[in-house]
Amino acid sequence: MECVIACLSSAVSSFSEHLCGLICSKVGNPFTFKSNYIHLQQELQRLNDLKSTVDRDHDESVPGVNDWSRNVEETGCKVRPMQAKIEANKERCCGGFKNLFLQSREVAKALKEVRRLEVRGNCLANLLAANRQARAVELMPVESIDHQPAASKNLATIMNLLNDDAVRTIGVWGKGGIGKTTLVKNLNNMLKDASSTTPPFSFVIWITLSRDWDLKSIQTQIARRLNMKVNTEDSTESLAARLCERLKREEKFLLLLDDVWKEIDLDALGIPRPEDHAACKIILTTRFLDVCRGMKTDKEIAIHVLNDDEAWKLFCKNAGEAAILEGVETVARAITKECGGLPLAINVMGTSMRKKTSKHLWEYALKELQRSVPHNIYGVEDRVYKPLKWSYDSLQGELVQCWLGEGLLDVDEQQSYEDIYKSGVALVENLQDCCLLENGDGGRSRTVKIHDVVRDVAIWIASSDDKCKSLVQSGIGLSKIPESKLTESLKRISFMDNELTALPDRQIACPGASTLLVQNNRPLEIVPVEFLLGFQALRVLNLSETRIQRLPLSLIHLGELRALLLSKCVRLNELPPVGRLSKLQVLDCSYTNIKELPAGLEQLSNLRELNLSCTDGLKTFRAGLVSRLSSLEILDMRDSSYRWCPKTETNEGKATLEELGCLERLIGLMVDLTGSTYPFSEYAPWMKRLKSFRISVSGVPCYVWTDQLFFMKEVSGVPFMNSFKNDGNFEEREVLLSRLDLSGKLSGWLLTYATILVLESCKGLNNLFDSVGVFVYLKSLSISSSNVRFRPQGGCCAPNDLLPNLEELYLSSLYCLESISELVGTLGLKFSRLKVMKVLVCEKLKYLLSCDDFTQPLEKLEIIDLQMCEDLNDMFIHSSGQTSMSYPVAPNLREIHFKRLPKLKTLSRQEETWQHLEHIYVEECKSLKKLPLNEQSANTLKEIRGDMEWWKQLEWDDDFTSSTLQPLFKGPSYY
Repeated sequence: MECVIACLSSAVSSFSEHLCGLICSKVGNPFTFKSNYIHLQQELQRLNDLKSTVDRDHDESVPGVNDWSRNVEETGCKVRPMQAKIEANKERCCGGFKNLFLQSREVAKALKEVRRLEVRGNCLANLLAANRQARAVELMPVESIDHQPAASKNLATIMNLLNDDAVRTIGVWGKGGIGKTTLVKNLNNMLKDASSTTPPFSFVIWITLSRDWDLKSIQTQIARRLNMKVNTEDSTESLAARLCERLKREEKFLLLLDDVWKEIDLDALGIPRPEDHAACKIILTTRFLDVCRGMKTDKEIAIHVLNDDEAWKLFCKNAGEAAILEGVETVARAITKECGGLPLAINVMGTSMRKKTSKHLWEYALKELQRSVPHNIYGVEDRVYKPLKWSYDSLQGELVQCWLGEGLLDVDEQQSYEDIYKSGVALVENLQDCCLLENGDGGRSRTVKIHDVVRDVAIWIASSDDKCKSLVQSGIGLSKIPESKLTESLKRISFMDNELTALPDRQIACPGASTLLVQNNRPLEIVPVEFLLGFQALRVLNLSETRIQRLPLSLIHLGELRALLLSKCVRLNELPPVGRLSKLQVLDCSYTNIKELPAGLEQLSNLRELNLSCTDGLKTFRAGLVSRLSSLEILDMRDSSYRWCPKTETNEGKATLEELGCLERLIGLMVDLTGSTYPFSEYAPWMKRLKSFRISVSGVPCYVWTDQLFFMKEVSGVPFMNSFKNDGNFEEREVLLSRLDLSGKLSGWLLTYATILVLESCKGLNNLFDSVGVFVYLKSLSISSSNVRFRPQGGCCAPNDLLPNLEELYLSSLYCLESISELVGTLGLKFSRLKVMKVLVCEKLKYLLSCDDFTQPLEKLEIIDLQMCEDLNDMFIHSSGQTSMSYPVAPNLREIHFKRLPKLKTLSRQEETWQHLEHIYVEECKSLKKLPLNEQSANTLKEIRGDMEWWKQLEWDDDFTSSTLQPLFKGPSYY
């Protein structure tokens, strides 16, 4: 019986196992349901994360990604309802045995599919990652800039900006051929090297634009770089949406836009805006600063020409050994100089002269360059001139005329001189923004110049234009005009800066010529009568800086003449009658020896500017003449022998100040007054109409200067006799008081209105400041030749800053001055806007400033010039613990000029360094043995000039600083 029971039990058990196995195989194992469900949730999340990674890196280079991504989405769609059911069943007591079996089977099946997709997805992700790393940055062939210090410095600057989260868009701008593309290509390759370790960008996209680019072509370049397919039927809008969606998946990308000619609409292009998408950074190169403005760049980096040493090395690299052959090297260096530091021109010229060993060939090439007609030098016209001409072609009409010297007097007759002036300034600034003009004098003055090669291109263009042809033969040493080149088709003619001894003594027909420039031909003494008869349409005639003594009567036939320029014709003593020059607008007789004004001058009803400055021989000015010049807007008679005064019985027949009040259009006046004619209040109504003036009141003729003042003007460039014309500021208002006693009561309206105040050899200076009060508009103050001791009235400092907008301070020959702090106390000065401080020949000066006078640093101060202050020991003194100034006194100082300061020992406290210094000039300062510099100073410092003995005795904190700054020492200072 027991045996039978055992057999039945075994049979039942076996049947149960087979039955359970069959059920589990069909509907799932309920005992593994919980763990499978947990694994499904976890692995489904991992799969979704993997999908995000694959989608981000996805491009058409790896097949199967789209199918896999679609399968993942379908699996997710199936699993989500199942998850909802399971969660709903959890709320029931047991969930139901039947449901448990069914759900267990679905979970197991879904888990299997998720794991399969995960395995496939990992394979795709690895392929995409490998492909992505290989193409994150594409290497670009380019010449290395490792041996170009300026370019390497710019490259380092850009790299630092790329690491600055506050900087999203960077503009690299400069004239064509200056090396912008070369610089940014080197940057691209540097990022390629960096991507092998820790890539700064997941993607770097280089796009080269053409001058006439279209949106679709740029989008296509970007799409191909991202391995995205572009169909011909794709619209720019749909492509922009796809590009934007794709780029937003990037962790961090850099877009390099090379040679941008006009503003690009990033939205239309499909680029996420940098300000809205932190992962995006953009660098663009352009010739035009306006493009940077339009693209809202955060930082602009201006690329400048190579210095002489860099230019010569680059030229030799291209020209090879031929450039250093005996007899050739001197000419080769001159050719390099003609290229003006422009890398494109240097490369082309160097390559064209490679392996040419004949000195005659080199001399011929130099001559061609100097004549601006290098037709026979291979590659110059096609590879240098034509690319630069593109900048010219992009100009608007008025800019074209301005750059080529046309139309400068084609102005609306109703336009005021001020409007014309402002329009001219805007034109010049636009040309600077287009890199067709650049700052003159190292950027320190308000002048502009044109690059040598750009000038040659302008001449080439103007000479090739049949509609408005020019003949430019300037600065080539001509002693005689080549008459065969004077043709009827010419519109503009220039023989300036030559050695002309004579002009043709016959009539040469140039009926269409509007401009004739013959200035700066010093040997020229005669203008023949017949010569001018050939220029009936002439509008501009410039004979400045010649030795002519008179002009021919044929001048009266130039009925279209608008400007007659005779400045610095020092032998010119008379002019023919000018009454028939009815359209004349500008007459410049400055620095001439004329004794009286030309007949008929009062008939020039269209005359706008009359310049009679520095006319030593002009003793008279006829009464009633100036008041008839109804259109006159500018009268410049500074430093003329004629001195203006009020109308009295003793000066009948002479022009007086009252006549000037009749000129309703007068906005600029530069005159000298007699010492007894201080501008009293009766002149205020018409003088307040002036936009610019320079009023000099002197006890003696103001061109008679003391030796010290003349020295100050010559050595330090103090603007004692400036006007808006010289420094580019139309609204400068200067008052010069010389050899006057200012102790009496003063009419302060003119002084408080001045922007420049010059005080020379005056008494009663303390009274002047006490009586006038606040000089709201004053920007420049010059005081010289005085024994004054500045003392506050009543012994108390001024409660407010009397010179709140002062930018420039010039002090010379103040024999009792011990510190500028005296002036600070008297006038309550804060120097919050001070940029320039120059002190000369103050023999008792012991220190410049006491820091106890200031609670804030002089942040605007950029230039300090100290000369011949024999007793000066320190620049700034710090009383122990009494000053709150714990930082450098002048943290943004750029230039220091020191000369003959034998006792000067220190420039600052020991712990201070001046991080923004660019120029250091030192001469005869034997006690100065330490400069506030460190190794970081080399990043901004451009040059150190001084005596070699002084340089050798300098003490440095470490050898590294000395060796770092050594290359910046340029020898003796001549400033």
